[in-house]
Amino acid sequence: MKARLARAARAVAVLLLSSACQSTATPGEAPEVPAGVVTWAASADRFGEAAADRGYRLVVHTSVGGHDARIRLSNAFGDRPVTFDSVYAGLQKQGAELVRGSNRRLSFGGARSVTVPAGQTVLSDPLPGRLPAAVNLVISIHTPDAAGPATGHWMAMQTSYATRGDHTAEESAANWTETTGSWFYLDAVSVRAGADIGAVVALGDSVTDGWQSTSDQNRRWPDYLARRLRQADTTVKGVANEGISGNKVLADGSGQSALNRLDRDVLSQPGLRTVFLFEGVNDIKAHTGVTADDLIDGYREIVDRAHTAGKCVAAATVGPFKGWSEWDPEAEAVRRDVNEFIRTSGEFDSVTDFDRILRSPYDHERIHPTFDGGDHLHPNDKGMQAMADAVDLKSLDCGDPLP
Repeated sequence: MKARLARAARAVAVLLLSSACQSTATPGEAPEVPAGVVTWAASADRFGEAAADRGYRLVVHTSVGGHDARIRLSNAFGDRPVTFDSVYAGLQKQGAELVRGSNRRLSFGGARSVTVPAGQTVLSDPLPGRLPAAVNLVISIHTPDAAGPATGHWMAMQTSYATRGDHTAEESAANWTETTGSWFYLDAVSVRAGADIGAVVALGDSVTDGWQSTSDQNRRWPDYLARRLRQADTTVKGVANEGISGNKVLADGSGQSALNRLDRDVLSQPGLRTVFLFEGVNDIKAHTGVTADDLIDGYREIVDRAHTAGKCVAAATVGPFKGWSEWDPEAEAVRRDVNEFIRTSGEFDSVTDFDRILRSPYDHERIHPTFDGGDHLHPNDKGMQAMADAVDLKSLDCGDPLP
């Protein structure tokens, strides 16, 4: 109780700071939260130079089913407006080919095209009809005049497709001959799934992003978690993966830091019930002088801001990484202290001990060989599933985090 009262007091100050930060349109700004629940999401980041007259056929996997699907297009890192003059949504048959009759045009405020200002996002109108859970939804977009920095998610672990010109209305794969392992401009999909249905958003780094899991098979640990939630007696059904490879809690670099992207990537998601915080290994292994206390302060700010927004925060301990090139005893000492805080502080609404799940019984500083994806840091498919299986599903529906 004392810990929660302390968090509530800190939240008052954070609320004032957050309100000030949201008064301008910056890449970290939280868009308006629509009704419904998020069924898929990917964190936005800065890409290279955008290209005009390009089409992208983006394949994403839904977590929760519902009606009236909406997509969110992001120009968060653009330095000029970007126009989407044709956007369609359909279901994947195979490759770039769509299920016949499934491809339908999306509108924006009743119009077929939309221009997204620099640093902003836009929501589509609801698309009438039902979108099932656990299907591959395909969003096809065309940008006639894109230029400057593009916005997207580079490590999708999913094959999507690209083309020259506008072929968004076509269900055939004939003109979609280029492949890409990234998602462009699309950063969220939501549905209406009932007033009591909520979502969990995983905030993390490359382990959450799915590196070393099998591409095109949806075997990241949040995917396995979504499978469990679909079968469970719980109202938390949506899962959004907001991992970025190389991401840190405290410092920008591979994407904005968790602190700087929390509003846009996490707290803006509709139906959000719980933030699942699993991040910190990149801060620890970077050898930039980050201490356990520094990282703990970052965690506390995330908890405070999430609680201020009325959301729960689940956390997971940082996994072992001995054998990775940046490991050394000093980094291991920071990891150990951080994990002790996560386990025992009472700051979080629930804790999953990924460290205990992943570590070798013979050397607690190393990942178990059965779970090692090969680089001694990232779990393979078995490790990803073991992580998801360790989550107490009831803890994700923990109610109001403040007393």
